[in-house]
Amino acid sequence: MRVVRSIHDLQHALAGGRRPAFVPTMGNLHEGHLALLRLAREQGGPVVASIFVNRLQFAPHEDFDSYPRTFDRDCELLRGVHCDVLFAPDEATLYPEPQRFTVHPPAELSDVLEGHFRPGFFTGVCTVVSKLFNIVQPRVAVFGKKDYQQFMIVRRMVQQMALPIEIVGGDTSRAADGLALSSRNVYLSAQHRTAAVALPQALQAAAQTLRQGRTDWGHIESQALSTLTGLGLQPDYVAIRRQADLGLPQPGDALVVLAAARIGQTRLIDNLEP
Repeated sequence: MRVVRSIHDLQHALAGGRRPAFVPTMGNLHEGHLALLRLAREQGGPVVASIFVNRLQFAPHEDFDSYPRTFDRDCELLRGVHCDVLFAPDEATLYPEPQRFTVHPPAELSDVLEGHFRPGFFTGVCTVVSKLFNIVQPRVAVFGKKDYQQFMIVRRMVQQMALPIEIVGGDTSRAADGLALSSRNVYLSAQHRTAAVALPQALQAAAQTLRQGRTDWGHIESQALSTLTGLGLQPDYVAIRRQADLGLPQPGDALVVLAAARIGQTRLIDNLEP
């Protein structure tokens, strides 16, 4: 695996070859990331990963400075899944001057759910992803569906901006007890890690109810919220939405159940498609 730090070196490494399959990450890699790399390998051509902790998507009170950075271990894991090129720029490379031009996704997609609780988050995501796409020039980009709203927004951005990139979604990777793998899981104490399984369990219960054909969506959401609260979690939301656009559901829609909850000081998100 070739590790490159500059845009020039990345473009030199990719010159003359087939456009790559690309997996952008913020590092602190786990099996979920590696599954995305394997999926990228299946797309054919070279595989490029990036590691960059993007300041633009963190609010001032969030964990940018403490976000786990495990670069040497990440490189070992990437070599293990036969990543061809790792692009690991520093902030001066990706943002050589203040980033005044930004990408603002539409409010109906970006100001709800995660965007409601993390204002500006998706502008930061879309700005850095757009910039990385311009630098890497991928043929395919692979994103995890654990970050379902992010996946939807990036896919819509590519469609609306007519970018010649196929966005591929990778299924959520889970621990044996069902907890979605996340870089932030390392923040959980042993006690909180045990409690965290309540989040996927609540989603499973809601999904099972939906598979029975019930359409009292508000009641199902309220039940899940009450369950999480009763088990000591602090839920931000449990929401049943249309898969197509995260709009409010109508009978016959393909649905997704999304949730976010805080466990101690750690905030986790998850979703299930019934």
